[in-house]
Amino acid sequence: MGSSSDPEVGSAPYLSTTLAQFLERLAARTPAPGGGSVAAVTCAMAAGLVEMASAFDTSGTLDQVGARAHELRGRAAALADADGAAYAEVLEALRMPAGPERTARLDVAVGGAIDCPMQVLEIAAEVATLAADVAARGNRNLEGDAITGALLAEASARSAATLAQLNVSMLSRHAMADAHLERLRPGLACATRARERAVEAYVHAERT
Repeated sequence: MGSSSDPEVGSAPYLSTTLAQFLERLAARTPAPGGGSVAAVTCAMAAGLVEMASAFDTSGTLDQVGARAHELRGRAAALADADGAAYAEVLEALRMPAGPERTARLDVAVGGAIDCPMQVLEIAAEVATLAADVAARGNRNLEGDAITGALLAEASARSAATLAQLNVSMLSRHAMADAHLERLRPGLACATRARERAVEAYVHAERT
């Protein structure tokens, strides 16, 4: 098994390596993978739980939920590597000499670094909603998996929103920063409501 310092492993897409290798790369003293990639992977794992829990519903009413979770899982997984690449562009811009050219390039790079967690946030909000649907209507034996999916999706959404906010602070164009921040609120609210609905489904089932 290769380590995070092996060139072959170090250059490979995060999710094409083993879990142990990904964790080694995460723990290594390197800029990436970092929080954005972890938020994306967490979102993909949440979607996987929703997909699995949906598959155990024999009524067929959750087939579309499972199919959508499958699609979102793929999108979130791809963002793990995209986030690392976007952060690398920011680092390149930061190494440039101070001046207008550096400012312009940094704004473009940071815009890309904002876009990745924003996409994760939006996907995670939808995954949390799907998880709540499965918790409320799915197989009771898989309720814990659905609730875990909702909790992980909300955590992913909150992490991604925080990272996006931190990146926004690096922009020189404040009007653009405000526009990015406005996109955060709906996704966060949606993820939180979905997590609450998933947990409430469990509480309701316990009472009945």
